[in-house]
Order: sequence, then C-alpha cells, then structure tokens
Amino acid sequence: MSTAMMQMAAVSGALVLGPVIVGVLVVGMLIGAFWLGDVIKSREPAPPRPEEQPHLPPGGAVRGIQENREPDEVPTDGRRRLPHEFGNLQTRPSESTDRPRWGKGTSGSFGGGGLGAH
Repeated sequence: MSTAMMQMAAVSGALVLGPVIVGVLVVGMLIGAFWLGDVIKSREPAPPRPEEQPHLPPGGAVRGIQENREPDEVPTDGRRRLPHEFGNLQTRPSESTDRPRWGKGTSGSFGGGGLGAH
C-alpha cells in the first residue's frame, strides 16, 4: 500500500470516529438527564392522601349571590369635580330585576369590531 492511501485511510477513520464519539456523548447526556430527573422527583413530597384532600363545608357548597348593582350617584350641585375628590365610589343593589343587555345590532363593546346594526 502506498503512503498516500494509508494517510487517506487514517483520515477517513478519524472522520468516522468523530461522529461516533459525539453520538456516545449525546446518549450519555440523555441518560444522565433522565437519572437526574428521577433523583429530583424522588425528593418531592408524596401526593396527598384522600383524607388530606379538601372537603365541602358542613352546610354544603357555598354559592355566590347574583344581583344587579348600580353605582351611587355623583352629586349634581353644579360644581366641577376632580378625580381625586370622588374617593372610593360604591355600588348598591339595584331595584330593577331586569338583567342589562346589549343594544340590538351592536357588537357589545366599544371598538369590538362587530358589524353594527344592519
């Protein structure tokens, strides 16, 4: 065999050996990542037992109150008011039992992109 052919064989062997080494390193890193995940998971507390789960209160499920509310009126004494003068505006239960609805043919919100009335 000539020297040139031997040099080519050595170079091609190194080219084949490089990807094999990289592949073995990647597989080793993946195995290490799974092992580390298992170690971390084993340190976590166990899931709660059935008796540790939350239970309904003795009176049953708590339900929300559904009611219409309306804002307190702004004083109309003719004087201009600044935002800081309003303070914390409250609401009170509405005397009306009708649920508020959007106007027919509107999108339901300002700038909602609807087609509007047709």
